[in-house]
Amino acid sequence: MDKRLERILPRVQKPARYVGGEYNAVMKNKDEVDTRIAFCFPDTYEIGMSNLGMRILYGVMNNIPGVWCERVFAPWGDMEEEMRKAGMPLFALESGEPITNFDMVAFSVGYEMAFPAILNMLDLAGIPLHSAERTALTPLVFAGGTAMYNAEPMADFLDLVSLGEGEDLTVEIVELHRKARREGWTKQEFLREAAKLPGVYVPSLYDVSYNDDGTVKEIVARDGAPKVVTKRIVQDMDKAYFPVKTIVPSTEIVQDRVTLELFRGCIRGCRFCQAGYVYRPVRNRSRELCAKYCIASCDDSGYQEVTLSSLSTSDYPPLTDLCDDLEEFCAARHVNLSLPSLRADNFSMNLMQRLAKGRKSGLTFAPEAGTQRLRDVINKNVTLDDLLESCRTAFAGGYSAVKLYFMLGLPTETDEDVLGIADIAARVMHTWRESATNKNRGVRITVSTSWFVPKPHTAFQWEPQISKEEYERRVKLLREAITTKTVTYNWHDSDTSFLEAVLARGDRRLCKVMETAWRKGAKLDAWEEYFSLDRWLEAFEECGLDPHFYANRVREKDELMPWSMISSGVTEEYLWREHEKAYEGITTPDCRTHCNGCGANKMVGGKCDV
Repeated sequence: MDKRLERILPRVQKPARYVGGEYNAVMKNKDEVDTRIAFCFPDTYEIGMSNLGMRILYGVMNNIPGVWCERVFAPWGDMEEEMRKAGMPLFALESGEPITNFDMVAFSVGYEMAFPAILNMLDLAGIPLHSAERTALTPLVFAGGTAMYNAEPMADFLDLVSLGEGEDLTVEIVELHRKARREGWTKQEFLREAAKLPGVYVPSLYDVSYNDDGTVKEIVARDGAPKVVTKRIVQDMDKAYFPVKTIVPSTEIVQDRVTLELFRGCIRGCRFCQAGYVYRPVRNRSRELCAKYCIASCDDSGYQEVTLSSLSTSDYPPLTDLCDDLEEFCAARHVNLSLPSLRADNFSMNLMQRLAKGRKSGLTFAPEAGTQRLRDVINKNVTLDDLLESCRTAFAGGYSAVKLYFMLGLPTETDEDVLGIADIAARVMHTWRESATNKNRGVRITVSTSWFVPKPHTAFQWEPQISKEEYERRVKLLREAITTKTVTYNWHDSDTSFLEAVLARGDRRLCKVMETAWRKGAKLDAWEEYFSLDRWLEAFEECGLDPHFYANRVREKDELMPWSMISSGVTEEYLWREHEKAYEGITTPDCRTHCNGCGANKMVGGKCDV
């Protein structure tokens, strides 16, 4: 261990974040590898170690002979301050070495508010921020993750972007970089070749011009780069890598359990949901393999809780059968199966009985909107009766806590829709009174609202975000309408959601805003302790840009979007059809009912019915 680190650790919170040495961490002899990768997560250890995607790619890269992938997380403010005082650069957990010694620096980015942390980590490492300043082939800085479906606000800082699922593409990028180093390519030669890999976007190979009104005029690909880069996906989930021998953290993390991924994609088509579109098409992992991975992961790690995870886990066809397969093992080992947010239209007594064999934690449902009209607009395809019947089932089975998630500011929302949320909470309370088998325990109903953020590659990418003042008015309206004492109301911070909308739909002119905000102190902006909207507004003003242009403006059908060079596999025509159907209040059935012609099924060799 670096002597400077030994002196620093007693002075910071949670020193275990920074020392590594966890069970199942991959250690290799650096003299026996030719490629070292710093795999960076632009948030704290507790958040990054809870991310299944990072665990998967960590294993994938370390399975490449001659490659050592090590983890790097953003330090908390106290640790950063001590490191800067001591002149200690950002380091990797496994070896403790500065990441400037590495050949590749890869970031996993799932959230736009993590963007400034990337700049801060590069600076703390002593790596130049701008891709143009890094003229050598190493270290190569690249990123992947959901937030990279619009990478333009980070275009100046990244050498390349990996689009979609990385199990195959990451290996191809690493191998191409190894070849480039062996053969003495220049960085530009490597980037031109990398752009030929399906799923790789190289921002520097695209020239963007703007109209007088600030909208994008033209995006021109050059040096052989493709006009449109389409994401990569894993074709067969049964052949995809799963981290059975997962790292067991030596300090508490947010999701400290086995996370078992049942399938990718979503059949539902909620019009606001970016993940639901960009992870299409649906690909299931077999029930037998899921059971095998669950048992092996628990045996290896000692965990006694397993989250059955996917975008909509209760849509996994053999879910109850899988629970049955695991019943004997879970009973013998006292392992609890848990599900994240459930669909209110398919939560059954059968499923509840299987979950209830573990400890009865609360259940979570996401109706998203307060009236059926608005649920039809967003294509939620859940009715009030569905929700109340699911709650009735849960309360009758002994559950006494329910969390309900909604959004405020959805397209076409009215005050009636907002007040409908309070009415739903009251009806759930009434359902508990009717159905609970044990009323002595009381009931806890939590209503949480977030502020709708229009995201790229969704049917609502053309929509504006409502103003901050209007959002706060609707929060106040709902808060005053919830009068039941057993209902707790939580709402999302408006400042953060506004900036998220700005960055989500931004163009590459925001790069200078990003750097300006970072120089003013922006870093861990996903955390309330560090976020300041005033800092960002000052940066926008200094750069001569208006954040409302990005967040609060209606975009016309024929407007060229900043992310138009990137495709999720879902066609723009389909997204616009869904946008029009939203305003007509027409729902679209789920993908298992019949193909709706989005285009994504072609990625697995299927056909799409347009």
